[in-house]
Amino acid sequence: MQINTAFILGAGLGTRLRPLTENMPKPLLPIGGRPIITYAMEHLRIEGIRRFIVNTHHCAEKYTEAFPEGSWQGIPITFRHEPVLLDTAGGIKNIEDLIAQDERILVYNGDIITNLPLAPLIDRHFELQTQVTLALRSSGPLLNVNIDSGGFICDMRHTLNHPGILGRLSPGHVESIVGPLLSMIQENPQSVGGVLLNEGYWYDVGSLAEFERLTQRGL
Repeated sequence: MQINTAFILGAGLGTRLRPLTENMPKPLLPIGGRPIITYAMEHLRIEGIRRFIVNTHHCAEKYTEAFPEGSWQGIPITFRHEPVLLDTAGGIKNIEDLIAQDERILVYNGDIITNLPLAPLIDRHFELQTQVTLALRSSGPLLNVNIDSGGFICDMRHTLNHPGILGRLSPGHVESIVGPLLSMIQENPQSVGGVLLNEGYWYDVGSLAEFERLTQRGL
């Protein structure tokens, strides 16, 4: 099965990278001579993505300056502005009109640099027939998602101890994606799947120290 659309999260404030982000969205900061977000775009292009949707908030005009033709490497980009920062779930609900009914999309952080294989994630999603499937790593700073032997998510943030995603989200509502996912798991333990993808590198450009390290070493 093919997924054609990726929603790249580009609307964050980048507070941990100030002062570099005072006048620039974090995903547009340069590493290796090009914006961080283009590493995500390249990764997604290789996996067959044919359309990008990018949400914007802080210094939104910088995105149109960086992509004046509204595309990257021939792949069209639709920018969706958030006058009020909506968080992950709110951002997904805000692009509902851009997604065809029953269309599957990849949601991808715009400040992550990785080459983890996406094909197993897509295959697992259609195999499990879940509404949502998460890409997981078994090491890192936030080990707070529990997955059972069948590949289904059974808890997040140690909260549970044991309708479709868009229908659970309210337009214009500032909301993390965790709450709606937990509600789905409570109602149907087999509605949210996950797959461990430990192959490849994973860099979260979330601090000045990490940004400087990646800038110095190059990619």
